[in-house]
Amino acid sequence: MNEQLQQIIEQKIKAYCEANAIPLAALKWMPIPFSGEWGMSTSFFQTAADEIRAGGAKKPVPARAQEIADALKGQMGGVEGVSRVDAVKGYLNVYFETAAYARRVASDAIASRADFGRGAPKGQRLMVEFSQPNTHKAFHVGHLRSAILGDSLARILDFAGYDVVRANYPGDMGLHVIRWLWAYMKYHNGEEPEADITNWMGMVYSDATKRLEENPELEAEVRALYARWDRRDPDVVALWEKTRQWSLVGFDQMYDLLDIKFHKYYFNSEEEQPGKEIVAELVKRGIAIDERPEGPVIVKLDDLLGNKNEKFRVLVVLRSDGTALYATEDLSLVLHKFRDYPDMVKSIYVVDVRQSLHFTQVFKTLELAGYEDAKKCAHVAYELVTLPGNVVMSSREGTVVLLENLIREAIERAKEEAKKKNPNLGEEQLNAVAKAVGLGALKYPLLARENAKIVTFDWQSALDFNGQAAPYIQYAHVRCNSILRKAGVETLNVKRSTFDYALDPSEIELIEAISRFPAEVQRAAEEYKPLVIASHGYEVARTFASFYDKCPVIQAEENVRAARLELVMAAKQTMANALSLLGIQAPEVM
Repeated sequence: MNEQLQQIIEQKIKAYCEANAIPLAALKWMPIPFSGEWGMSTSFFQTAADEIRAGGAKKPVPARAQEIADALKGQMGGVEGVSRVDAVKGYLNVYFETAAYARRVASDAIASRADFGRGAPKGQRLMVEFSQPNTHKAFHVGHLRSAILGDSLARILDFAGYDVVRANYPGDMGLHVIRWLWAYMKYHNGEEPEADITNWMGMVYSDATKRLEENPELEAEVRALYARWDRRDPDVVALWEKTRQWSLVGFDQMYDLLDIKFHKYYFNSEEEQPGKEIVAELVKRGIAIDERPEGPVIVKLDDLLGNKNEKFRVLVVLRSDGTALYATEDLSLVLHKFRDYPDMVKSIYVVDVRQSLHFTQVFKTLELAGYEDAKKCAHVAYELVTLPGNVVMSSREGTVVLLENLIREAIERAKEEAKKKNPNLGEEQLNAVAKAVGLGALKYPLLARENAKIVTFDWQSALDFNGQAAPYIQYAHVRCNSILRKAGVETLNVKRSTFDYALDPSEIELIEAISRFPAEVQRAAEEYKPLVIASHGYEVARTFASFYDKCPVIQAEENVRAARLELVMAAKQTMANALSLLGIQAPEVM
């Protein structure tokens, strides 16, 4: 529904309730399916219940809800664009003049342009932490979903009106790094990456893994090197700093290619010592049990909470040899984030579903220790990306599919498809289209599925110009642009249309889809689901395709032509905005 019209109606409702001391609950609007006119509905059951609970009314909730709806029905007179209002069983149903509604929807999308669907500023800061690659390893397909999902979620939350901090938490220290440093010092000393940095870093790591598997006795050398790191041996630290920077430069190359940006970096190496200090505090306060040297330091969460049934289990917060674990560092990271951003209302972790118990334990441990900010943390879990045949990505295997290679293949495949669609494209334009379509084909399947469901990636569906895929939406956007270009709309001053003719069912469906976009943005933000936007972008493209097939635009009579051109403009803008929230470009030609 048009936001300005909704605000007018809500102001009238709020004014009446304030004047009559009615404690108005939050208004939740639901669209009324089109049957000759558009409408929206909201109930007053919660408002009635709140009023009765406060002693302001002595009637059953349904009866009082109906009374409130009846009274508000009489307040809606004179609202331009409203055709009628009904009060039915505690609901207020507001209906709109069809032509006025269509005009508002189209004009809003056109006037707002890239801001169509953007929510008003909420004055709330959120952090989205995502990607979290390990330095000294390759950037492979297994890393792709966190990066793509987190980026889209950050875009959606920002667009919905939140102040978003984009954070990354690379794993820059741990046994994997020590093994890499050992292999480099022993077998690759003096070598430096030239191109494909992350691939080269991954090659050294794979070499280390292979050599240690073939000769397990070499682990003693790795442990000795780890001890040097723990002592902060200057030579080891210097090599670590130098090689870590290589990884970070390689990551930046990947992020630039994927159009992903970060405001803040945290590193697990920074959290190691503060985490150990938190563990010492937990032991001192009796929250953690120190079983060293025979065992680790643990937190028996279920015992502390008095749970008879196992729910939170036992969190190990320090190894028996005193070295840090992920949990050690994550305890510190929570506090670090809220020190940096004390006004933050939510810290969102976009991390593999297999870490769900881990985060539940970490947050609950901090809550037990009295750190209230832990209650503001949320884990958005995602499942794996596999290739056909259930091939799961792993950087330990030499057969790993490297992200850089996958991106290169996506762009090449998209280039071939673009050549078929439009053989007249120049080389520069062809390359730009191939990049937009190829990256869109990679990103969309990861966003168009429930976060916690496995994504099996295959090229046929990813590059489908006729199914639920990014190229389908991109091609619909290009079709819109083609119509507008042929109509000369770039230079033509299109008058505000009246839509005062019998709308075709396909026009009604398209207007409906466009009008729902702002609400879908808010829903995607509330549910942390880019899937909502991916699905709605496809819905707008699908309804536009039906409109395109059934409704002449340029050849229509003047008043219909003007209205349909506005509808094409509005559809184009809606699809462009939806794609943008998914981190996908909307090309002008294909």
